[in-house]
Amino acid sequence: MKLISIGGKKMKKKLLSLVLCVSMLATLAVGCGSKDKEADKQKEGEPTTLTMWLPPLDDDTEGNFKKLLSGWEKENNCTVEMEIIPWASYVERWSTGVAGGETPDIGYMYVEMYPTYISSGLVTDLTDMVSEEDYKEYLFLNRGEMMGGLYGVPIVTGVPFVLYYNQDILDSIGEKAPETWEDFARICEKATKDTDGDGKIDQYGYAVGLNSGSMSNLYVLNSYMYSLLWQAGGDIYTDDLKKAAFNNEAGVEALEFFKSLQPYMPENAMSLSGQDAFSTVFAEGKAAFGVTRSSASNETTFAKDYPNLKNWDYVTSLKHKEYGTFGAADCLSVMSTSENPELALDLIKYITGPEFMTEYHKVAPGAPLTASEEYVGDPKMERIVTEDRDKWRPLQAGPCGNEILENYASHIQAVMEGKQDVKTALDESAAYADNLLKEYYAENE
Repeated sequence: MKLISIGGKKMKKKLLSLVLCVSMLATLAVGCGSKDKEADKQKEGEPTTLTMWLPPLDDDTEGNFKKLLSGWEKENNCTVEMEIIPWASYVERWSTGVAGGETPDIGYMYVEMYPTYISSGLVTDLTDMVSEEDYKEYLFLNRGEMMGGLYGVPIVTGVPFVLYYNQDILDSIGEKAPETWEDFARICEKATKDTDGDGKIDQYGYAVGLNSGSMSNLYVLNSYMYSLLWQAGGDIYTDDLKKAAFNNEAGVEALEFFKSLQPYMPENAMSLSGQDAFSTVFAEGKAAFGVTRSSASNETTFAKDYPNLKNWDYVTSLKHKEYGTFGAADCLSVMSTSENPELALDLIKYITGPEFMTEYHKVAPGAPLTASEEYVGDPKMERIVTEDRDKWRPLQAGPCGNEILENYASHIQAVMEGKQDVKTALDESAAYADNLLKEYYAENE
């Protein structure tokens, strides 16, 4: 998943207006009988075309998909045209496409993208188009539920951020893998020490990096904060998505706990990126714990990238009041402008289904998406998608998501820098979020 800003309020307002225009044009086309004509073409045996926008999911997404779609295309007398859009320009392509009246039948979206396009009516609610059997077969289908409907079928999921631990360090201090916040804090304290007697700490409890580096500030949330917030029983928004919720009792408890761990983090944590903290501190044997995305999608990653990390294991999620850690659930969605929504959904279900994914995951390993697909990744990571499947989750899809989350992350950083106390920082950030949401609903209700 790529975290890219969708733009400011003016851009959103412009997009909504443009999307409405597109929707009106689509409605007019339907009124002129375009869907009837398309149905007649299929009845007559004339080929149909479906268009799909995707980011690069592997080294040759179009080629790999085409090989696996040939049978479906023949069976359905349909040609699938794919546009592979670089991550760096993915959101921009959607913005300009919608502005120009150009949208695909099927689009790949991540959570932060959905609110704008759901609110504008561009994404089809699939609730009435799927069955109870679909929910049984498609393991993560409920993760496509957001903002009161089912707006996508997950295609990339199952590789959440997890808590890795160095077994050698835990053995040296007489500890086993943590299960709770209390376990984690105790082990972090015991592991933080001067091992060579030079008077300087050279082994840490927790390898944390709080500098955004080349990544968005949101990486801090992905890696560290979402897990604690959810484990404390909190969330970003209230259930109705109209106010921020991260400044309530659970949100305060989560950030206070994170702040309490600071003595066990590297002294230069504020200047390290999250990735650097993992690779240069944890992976070099200098910390008991580190966080990064699980390696289920590539079982050779650790052996290749971290040759000095030998005796490691992981905890999918600690538990406080609840379990919880961040895992993307990027989806394929049917656009409301598609003239063949049923066929588009059939294609989505085929792509995410066992026949396609069993073969595709040989090229680009990942978690099984259906009950009928066998797991082919690293055996060590399998429990993430079996017994630990309910311990991780995607974000709430709420309006003004990127702006709210960026501001939330910046206030967390201020707390960790000692510039603000926890409650003040969270209240300021929540007030900012609430003002954005008030404006959003005033414009869209």
